[in-house]
Amino acid sequence: METSIRPLTLGEILDRTAQLYRTNFLLFAGIFACYAGLVMVLNLLQLGVTEWIKVSHIGIGIGVVTVVSAVADVCLILAAAAACTGAINRAIAWVHLGQPATIASAFRSTLPRVGRYVWLTLIIDFMIFWPMVILAVIAGVVLAATPGIFNGFSDGSETGSSAAVGFAVALIALLVIPWLGYAIWMGLRYSLAIPSCVLEDRTARAAIKRSIELSKGARGRIFVLFLLVLVIQIGLTMLTQSFLFVLSFKHHGQIGLVPQAISQIITFFTNTFIGPILAIGVTLFYYDQRVRKEGFDIEWLMQAAGMTPLPAPPILTELPVQPATPAPADDPGSTHA
Repeated sequence: METSIRPLTLGEILDRTAQLYRTNFLLFAGIFACYAGLVMVLNLLQLGVTEWIKVSHIGIGIGVVTVVSAVADVCLILAAAAACTGAINRAIAWVHLGQPATIASAFRSTLPRVGRYVWLTLIIDFMIFWPMVILAVIAGVVLAATPGIFNGFSDGSETGSSAAVGFAVALIALLVIPWLGYAIWMGLRYSLAIPSCVLEDRTARAAIKRSIELSKGARGRIFVLFLLVLVIQIGLTMLTQSFLFVLSFKHHGQIGLVPQAISQIITFFTNTFIGPILAIGVTLFYYDQRVRKEGFDIEWLMQAAGMTPLPAPPILTELPVQPATPAPADDPGSTHA
């Protein structure tokens, strides 16, 4: 039995996350690089097309290209994000439970269910962001109905502009702060939905219900993980993108095509490096909650001893096989609750 299949403290989960990532860096970074690479290519293409339109003086083409490319980008990015998320969760489960894993086998086991993962992501995003849309509409109506607010921006006087800016900032803060608390809470409730969907082969709706129940008692610790990853992301972004901020300040917001392209390439490497950290930590929390609430450690021990053979779902046929070691009969990452 894998010694890490037991109740873990927050510190132990963070240590285990670092250990898994360090010892399997190429595996996890390679999976996430597929998503980060697609995003980089799409952004570079958009930069190139936009620059070509500007040079060619095609006025109406900019708006059309922007809309069409934005829709296409969203569709491709959603599909790629879903595939990579499923693959990396599958790979983490195999590695955490002491099983062999490869990039190819991880993608093979999850690609048939990409549509389900996309649907799950859309549901979660909708549940988190729909109040923000309503709040934005309310803010627009209030600003439009407030006498003199836009005159304060346009009259050129310092007093009028300051008052208008202050009113707008106060209104936005009044609306955004409550939504931010709601978004954090909902994100924590749904934080284990993707591992539940991938590793238990559940539907999107069932995975969300499973996450709400399974995450109880761990949401504070999961929040700390999210916060740590956010701090790392912000720090690394500020460090690697500082040259872009300097250029923007020197040239009054006008940045050339080459610096923008370099920025996208750097973003690819930072996203590839940071992306797997959160996925590893969340998957470890998923297993930790199953151990605490359902005795998964005992269940896994019995399975490893061959005492409780369980029927294997179709995805288990994709478990990678090492040449010198026979493949296990069951996929430990797909245990049904």
